[in-house]
Amino acid sequence: MRCLAPLFVFLSVTPAFACETALLLAVDVSNSVDATEYRLQADGLADAMRDPQIIETMIADQVAVAVVQWSGVGEQFVSIPWTRITDQAQAAQVSAQARSMERAFILSGTATGDVIRYAVPMFDQVPDCKRKVIDISTDGTANAGGDVRLVRTMAQRAGVTINGIGIESMGLTITNYLRAAVITGDGFVMTARTHRDYPAVIRAKILREITRVIS
Repeated sequence: MRCLAPLFVFLSVTPAFACETALLLAVDVSNSVDATEYRLQADGLADAMRDPQIIETMIADQVAVAVVQWSGVGEQFVSIPWTRITDQAQAAQVSAQARSMERAFILSGTATGDVIRYAVPMFDQVPDCKRKVIDISTDGTANAGGDVRLVRTMAQRAGVTINGIGIESMGLTITNYLRAAVITGDGFVMTARTHRDYPAVIRAKILREITRVIS
């Protein structure tokens, strides 16, 4: 009788991701942002989290959201910890938290590199999320902290995408700075012509960030 050798079949297994995107929203509260402008940012985030299209997409993809306020060196504060958007109640909770969050810092500098360095390890808390995205909103260029380009490289090597909103007063100075020094190679920048334009832009930006296919 011929003896047949056992047959082993090796299959490559692709990891299953319960969460499509982990989105960390980094809000600039440096000295250049006054009380009214801060309120526009907080309310803009709150309104975006009540948008039906955003809610529908977040629920479908089990998106995780966190909000960090940032300013100068060593000044980063988690206003909303990672929250999975699994239903409309979770989205409403994040919206309410954003609308009621108190400003974390005043009269301080703009350390863009420091908030990136702070944010990257936070994604260890959401390891099942397929995409990792930092969304930086700012109305200024870095005037404190380390080299932003070096920290951007660190984030990119960790598989983190950095996108930006440049909040302008005139021209495209902030937008061009974000494009040149802050966003990663797979990132993008959108422009708010003033803080009053921020709510509409953050809504459009979040929609783009949580969409699986980005053109």
